[in-house]
Formats: sequence, C-alpha cells, structure tokens
Amino acid sequence: MTRNKSDRPIRNATERTLDALLLQGRVARLSYRLGGLGRMRVTRQAVALGPRQTLPRPLRIGFASDFHAGPTTHPALYDDLRAAIEREQPDVLLLGGDYVSFRADYIEALRGFLHGARAPLGTYAAIGNHDIWNGRAPVEAALRAAGIEVLVNRSVALPAPFGAVSICGIDDPWTGQPSASAAFAGAEQAAVRVFLTHSPDGVFLLDDRESQRYDAGFAGHTHNGQIATPGGRPLFRPGGPGSREYSYGRYDIPGKGPLFVSCGVGCSGIPLRLNADPELLLCTLTAQDD
Repeated sequence: MTRNKSDRPIRNATERTLDALLLQGRVARLSYRLGGLGRMRVTRQAVALGPRQTLPRPLRIGFASDFHAGPTTHPALYDDLRAAIEREQPDVLLLGGDYVSFRADYIEALRGFLHGARAPLGTYAAIGNHDIWNGRAPVEAALRAAGIEVLVNRSVALPAPFGAVSICGIDDPWTGQPSASAAFAGAEQAAVRVFLTHSPDGVFLLDDRESQRYDAGFAGHTHNGQIATPGGRPLFRPGGPGSREYSYGRYDIPGKGPLFVSCGVGCSGIPLRLNADPELLLCTLTAQDD
C-alpha cells in the first residue's frame, strides 16, 4: 500500500504540474459555467429488509462521495449538493471520501459544506485514497470539527429511534489499513447493518461470516469514469477488481448484500465530466410491514 506521495514521484510531479496549470481553480470555474462539470442530480434506490428486520419507519439515507476540493472542482458544486440535501431531507447522511485533490489544505474549500450539511440522525464519513495520499490528518480534523463521525474501521449505532441500525465504515482498501473485522465489531447484534467504503474493492475484504453481511453498502471512487459514453459506459476505469467491475449503480453481491456505487460529486485530474453528472444518492430502507 502506498501512503505517501514520495513513494510515487512521477504521480507527485504530475499532480504538482496540474495544480499549476489549472490556475487556482479558474479553469474549473469556467468549466462549471459552461456545464462542463455536469449538473447536480438526485438518484433514488430502495432496499426491502428481511422479515425479522423492523424499523420504526422507512430510513432515508443520503450518500455523496468524491468531492475533490481543489483546482479541479468549482466550489459552487458543493452549494448545489447542499441545496439538494436540504430539499430531500435524508434521515442520515453518508460521505464516501476523497475530500481533496493535490493538497490537504484544499479541504478549506469544503469547510462550508461540511458545517452546513446536516441530517437528523447524523453525518458519517469514510476516508478515500486522495485524502490519505495528501495527508489524512488535516482532512479528518476538518470532518470532526464539523461534527461529522469519521468511521475508520469502526461502527456506530444510529440515535433513537433507529438504534438497531449500525453504520460500519472501513479504511480505504488501497492506501489505508482496512480491517473488516474491526469495521463490523460491535455491530454483530444490530438488526440492520450499513457498510461504508470509499472504493467498491472494500467488499472483497469482507469474509463469508454472517457478522460481515450488510443490508446496504455504499461506495464511490469510480466517478463512473468521469467521462462516459451517452449510454453511461465509462471510458476510464480506476485500478482494482471491484472498481473495474462495479463502476456505477446497484450491484447485488452474493453472500454480502446490495452495493450502491455513486458517480461522485467533484472531478479528479481535470475539471470535466461528460455523461457522468455529479449526484446525491438517496436510498430508502424499508421493513416488510411498512
């Protein structure tokens, strides 16, 4: 696992060059105005729980990922996302990682969103490869300062009346130190488990034990290629078997559960999205008697 930029000197030099060429975000600002960063959308999914899983009412989960604060993403996108969250009013909000690009201090561009994005049952965050690559400590500190629970190999139960629901978050599968056992520890007795991972490859870290099954899983990382065909087929796929196989949408993973892979919000590398609009994913968990 590569956890330090100095371990990848060519990539490090490429990022420094891009950082300079993008003119402190002015290219991204123009791209946003011309529609080149896409238009914020809300996509909807649903999960029907098993016969012995009860909820006081349907649970509405909002999920957003891959913000990439920095010169590749115009901050107006975060205002668009926040407006979508305020319209949809999810019960709980999950964030899927990659909060920055190129430098950790670009988290400042995201601070307003982090402090403003609220859900009644809380906001919970995973950490992505770009966060670790650029220095995870200031990124995690900014999340916690905004009142967001950072879930790195740990689980937390939601507040009442949804205390039977646990959010289980794992560290980034490629650049972090992921532990599925630690992520699900303490959630063995939870009636409903939600799995949060930055990359779809996180599902390959789960074993076949019942204690590591989940009812809904959420991942980002892929951007659906960020540039896709008009039919939505990504032209570029990140490394990793999960990211190549599970590029966007719903995947029912045998022995594990449904995994929802988001298109993300911001841009990586270049400030351009084609046929891969930024999104807020809204997933409703419903018990059979609701």
